[in-house]
Amino acid sequence: MDTKLIHTPEGVRDIYGEELKAKKELIARIRGVFDEYGYSEIQTPVFEYFDVFSNEVGTTPSRDLFKFFDKEGNTLVLRPDFTPSVARCAVKYFLEDKEAGPLKLCYEGNVFTNTSELKGLLKETTQTGAELIGDDSPEADAQILIMVIKALKAAGLDSFTVSTGEIGFFKGICEAAGLDDETVKKLRDLISLKNYYAAAALLKENGGGDRDTELLLKNGDVCTIDDLRAAKEKLGNKRSADALERLEKVYALVEKEGLESYLSFDLGLLSKFNYYTGMLFKAYTYGAGDAIAKGGRYDGLLKHFGHHAPAVGCVFLVDDILFKLRR
Repeated sequence: MDTKLIHTPEGVRDIYGEELKAKKELIARIRGVFDEYGYSEIQTPVFEYFDVFSNEVGTTPSRDLFKFFDKEGNTLVLRPDFTPSVARCAVKYFLEDKEAGPLKLCYEGNVFTNTSELKGLLKETTQTGAELIGDDSPEADAQILIMVIKALKAAGLDSFTVSTGEIGFFKGICEAAGLDDETVKKLRDLISLKNYYAAAALLKENGGGDRDTELLLKNGDVCTIDDLRAAKEKLGNKRSADALERLEKVYALVEKEGLESYLSFDLGLLSKFNYYTGMLFKAYTYGAGDAIAKGGRYDGLLKHFGHHAPAVGCVFLVDDILFKLRR
């Protein structure tokens, strides 16, 4: 017998017994919060047409997708991210009724990332999340953050923080500096890596204003609501100031729920997913190497599928949360 046959490929694994039971219970606890806020479950295919996740959508790079072909020669991919799939479904099934009001959908399932840069991490992971479509208000942003905090508490976590930013803050500074698309991409990558020295040099080289540059880089780490308010008063461009004012409104709504202690701000927070247009966040806890939940506002994504509608959502990295809880 070829013993290779009983082993899984690199990046995937079997789950069974007590671990599988704990995983299902964790998902149920998170889903209980979604139910509390009136979210309905949707199930999307594990693979989609390549264009659902194309570069124009701003999701996972093509080189990191598991790609294959059907009998007609169409390129298909295993989903790397739920949000474009849910956006496609929303356009296809739910958005014809203009009087229906905001659409609330939630999901769970596995996603796949075909990369050799995961350094021992899994290529197949489980996610559960929620999308609020058709509401562009600060109240919608706040509802997502409140659900994230409540769901992490329901999961059994006490010590965590939801680090929140606003992509409009970054884009406003880039516009004020007159940066072209290529320079913006370089700057995004540098700030995402927390390489502020190189980011400052790039901004200075391309005419970035000293005051706005300083605010962007100085506030690239965790800051408080008072830091955010102080930064807003010093800004030299309206788009960035408006972005921070909206974050203030979101904070006030979270504060009304008594959950503000879990919220912090990172004005240098960016995402590898380019479809985000407004508020975005990542939740962290001690002992986890990366974010255990994340999400944000993506008001332009549904247009790719033929219907313009604002949207905001969140996703929980189930395997990472479970790893933390079982340590």
